[in-house]
Amino acid sequence: MLKLNYSKFSLEAGTDEAGRGCLSGPVVAAAVILPKDFKHDLLNDSKQLSEKKREALRPYIEKHALAFGVAFVYQEEVDEINVLQASITGMHRSIDQLKMIPEYIIVDGNKFRDYKDIPHKTIVKGDAKFMSIAAASVLAKTYRDEYMAMIHQEFPMYNWKKNKGYPTKEHRNAIREFGATIHHRKTFKLLPEQLKLEL
Repeated sequence: MLKLNYSKFSLEAGTDEAGRGCLSGPVVAAAVILPKDFKHDLLNDSKQLSEKKREALRPYIEKHALAFGVAFVYQEEVDEINVLQASITGMHRSIDQLKMIPEYIIVDGNKFRDYKDIPHKTIVKGDAKFMSIAAASVLAKTYRDEYMAMIHQEFPMYNWKKNKGYPTKEHRNAIREFGATIHHRKTFKLLPEQLKLEL
């Protein structure tokens, strides 16, 4: 059962990201502040939900949240600053977009940098514990999936609309056959045999 709040503050923002483990595309982060009376039977960690359920939740969250923000950190920047920093940077940018300033921030995972002077708490598996983090995970995932489906049109051989840029066997075989694209993260090990090549 998801809890509404971690802190005693009413303006508590939850933040999460999607796409950290992908070989291509951006890391997408979201932040959400929910009202006290928010509830939806489907809401859960986005990884536990079907695509259809996430798509149904997204407009509901956007309509009923007190505030939400979504930020993209594209692959060039991921390569430049590393994926952990990209995740935290994305979360900060999504909080920047909130139309109200949160009094407290709860973060999925165990790493975060101070955001201004607002207190925060990192929570491992927070997206399965708190509604605002779960809502942020749904927004981050649906916005990212939508983007991956869009760039799939340009490079259909990688089947990003299905694998979303994750290192599936099919995705790696396509990299083997067609090489890397502008959307691939150059600092990631795109193919297992890259290790052998460096010896």
